[in-house]
Amino acid sequence: MNFPFTQHTYHQIKMLLKWLLIITPLAVIVGSINAFFLWLLSKATDFRISTYDNYAWIIYLLPLAGVAIIWAYRKFGKNSEGGNNLILDEIHASSAGIPGRMSPFVLFSTVITHLFGGSAGREGTAVQIGGATAEQLGKLFRLDENDHKLILIAGVAAGFGSIFGTPFTGAIFALEVLYIGRMRYNAIIPALYASVIANFVTVAWGTHHSHNKLSNITDPINVAFNMDIHFLPVSLLIIKIIVASIAFGLAGYLFGELTHQVKDTLKKHIKNPYLIPVVGGAVVIAIVTATQNYDYIGIGVKPYHEGGVAISTAFQEGGAYWYSWISKLVLTAITLGAGFKGGEVTPLFFVGATLGNTMGVLLDGPIPLFAALGFIGVFSAATNTPLACTIMGVELFGSEYFLYFALACFTAYYFSGHTGIYTSQKVHTPKHIGSLQKFEENLGQLRKKGKHLRPPKTNSSDDSKG
Repeated sequence: MNFPFTQHTYHQIKMLLKWLLIITPLAVIVGSINAFFLWLLSKATDFRISTYDNYAWIIYLLPLAGVAIIWAYRKFGKNSEGGNNLILDEIHASSAGIPGRMSPFVLFSTVITHLFGGSAGREGTAVQIGGATAEQLGKLFRLDENDHKLILIAGVAAGFGSIFGTPFTGAIFALEVLYIGRMRYNAIIPALYASVIANFVTVAWGTHHSHNKLSNITDPINVAFNMDIHFLPVSLLIIKIIVASIAFGLAGYLFGELTHQVKDTLKKHIKNPYLIPVVGGAVVIAIVTATQNYDYIGIGVKPYHEGGVAISTAFQEGGAYWYSWISKLVLTAITLGAGFKGGEVTPLFFVGATLGNTMGVLLDGPIPLFAALGFIGVFSAATNTPLACTIMGVELFGSEYFLYFALACFTAYYFSGHTGIYTSQKVHTPKHIGSLQKFEENLGQLRKKGKHLRPPKTNSSDDSKG
């Protein structure tokens, strides 16, 4: 007698065990490397900050550090310089592969960038560590093309989830970042297991992540969860959040476009690749020297001095200035556009949290909430991953304000347009409300063509003419 249900269950258990055996070594390696990376990054940041007491001489070596990074990649890096976009391309269509050397190259070049005062993040490094490790294990296990793509997605999830201490976000991010308007649900088990195990390993090495539960927020926040209280305060708060989220979306758009513009402009006008980081580093030095403000370089998670601006201070009243978000945005765009290594996400957190602080002041909203909404909203806009960012809000700040996190992330995503920091991200379904159009071009291709996806024309008489 045939028992389809039993056969199906047996097959699913078999596949689950198979992927546990594949994912466990991947997650252990990625989690361990990320723990080492975070330790190195902390030491480099502490050393740079310690130089400020005796004049911040180390930042003047930033151009030389950039030259060293470019030389190493060009001499020994093979195609490692493709970074996150190389990993996305390999998932979309297997080709040249991801070199194993990408992992140590991006790790040490990111630490060098932060040591000498570049404004960058850490997510790009973690994702590349995850992708490069997954590629090598995929070859070792002799996986077929489909399983090869799945292990790469799991590597991205392991890297992202363990670097921020957000395992569920890491899994959803790896599924959502590939396409605008589509998710790879067939990879959810490998991605989730890899992210959870890698985060456990990173924490087991003694790494501590910064999670901030929102507190001391005024009563209008709690109104949404109490039907006995008047509806008006909630409505007003939601309107304020939508207005702020539009600003978050535009900031995410500006971040991505400015970074691409800086990179394209430098490549167009400077033919010698070694001069590009020299020029970019010199501009960063000039801005910092002119303003005598070191708050907007480096990782930016904690303030360098009493009264300084950082991600952590943005959750407090008076913890950021109106220009803080644009200062970080510009310095990061110059740093990454000039070829320095790191990631965009932590700077996006800084931009979002400080812009949220400013919008909270302008709109008379609760500062901690608006900083949190900006934190995840600008990230959502620049990466086109609203679901992952909503979940990140819950993992970092608590589930009580899930409604507001979703409003901020999806509104910012919608208003950021068809652009983003990952040029290999494909547009499957455009963001236009009601659109059923489907595309398979990536953001880089659309940008080169100068093509902007617009809502489809209606069947009005004006549209049918000519």
